[in-house]
Amino acid sequence: MPPDTPETGRLPLARMRRETTAFEIVPDAQARRALAGALALSDLRKLRLAGEISPEGARDWVLEATLGATVVQPCIVTLAPVTTRIDEPVVRRYTDADEPAVAPGEEVEMPEDDTREPLPEMLDLTEVLAEALALAVPQYPRIPGAEPGEMRAAPAGVRPLEDADMRPFAGLAALRDRLEDGEEG
Repeated sequence: MPPDTPETGRLPLARMRRETTAFEIVPDAQARRALAGALALSDLRKLRLAGEISPEGARDWVLEATLGATVVQPCIVTLAPVTTRIDEPVVRRYTDADEPAVAPGEEVEMPEDDTREPLPEMLDLTEVLAEALALAVPQYPRIPGAEPGEMRAAPAGVRPLEDADMRPFAGLAALRDRLEDGEEG
């Protein structure tokens, strides 16, 4: 860890001196296994979040870092292991602006700046790392050349539905073709 990184990975933003603080979080094997389990990964070989947090304005902070990871997941087609290298920038802006209260069930518009978050009393860098990794992991990993196949199932004696059967206008096109053939004959 760089000399500025606290051992706990937690930064008391409300009480920190207004200067740039460098950090590096490299979870041990046990923490990587726990995170891999939480994210349904087969393995999490490497994991690192390194960057800095700097003051912005009178009370706000901006975190700029790089997430590096090597993840192994099952292929969605073959279940063979797929290894993916992740190198992603991570940016978060922690602002002291009061957020309007939102009633349960009320619609909320997505803000234009999706890096903006409320200023926490204590910033846990391991939580930032876990969230950034969850967002960066491929949702549908596939080995090269693996194409999704078609699945057909039906009770005995019933013709299984095919993709073409699920197209609402396919039947109309077939009817039109039959009518045109009938008019010609």
